[in-house]
Amino acid sequence: MCASDPEDDRRLFREAMRDVKPLERSTRAAYERPKPRPAARFARADRLAVLEESLFAGPIDPALEGGEALVFRRAGVSSTVLRRLRRGEYRVQGEIDLHGLTVRQAREALREFLSEALRRHWRCVRIVHGKGLRSGHRGPVLKSTVAAVLGRIAPVLAYVSARPVDGGTGALYVLLG
Repeated sequence: MCASDPEDDRRLFREAMRDVKPLERSTRAAYERPKPRPAARFARADRLAVLEESLFAGPIDPALEGGEALVFRRAGVSSTVLRRLRRGEYRVQGEIDLHGLTVRQAREALREFLSEALRRHWRCVRIVHGKGLRSGHRGPVLKSTVAAVLGRIAPVLAYVSARPVDGGTGALYVLLG
């Protein structure tokens, strides 16, 4: 490798660039990024509310809309156990009343109640959700929310609508394991 003289480099560069002419200035307009489209705050909030409800509320069962009795049992729970639960033969060891709560409040209260019931090793509890008579066209909102939450909790072995004296289709007996 040989070291080149800086003056030689400058001279060679000038000779190479002797016939070069500068480019003419362009008359093109400067590129501007498009402005974001305006977003309606309330429409977005409505979409988020619908999404949240669809994710957490669970599907609305047509049987829930007519005030029908609810019945659920996990695989392995005998029909005899379910029959005894329906008749109210298990001693109710705890109860929660969800009347007047919003869906979110009811869901949280229900989870806390079931957590406490499991901690205390309660076998049977009653959940009063109401019949949804004031829910209008939406049907019994708390009833469907309670059914969806109970179906996702593994220690819930079975549940049935209560006897008329204990709230009928507005309450549930829940068997925990």
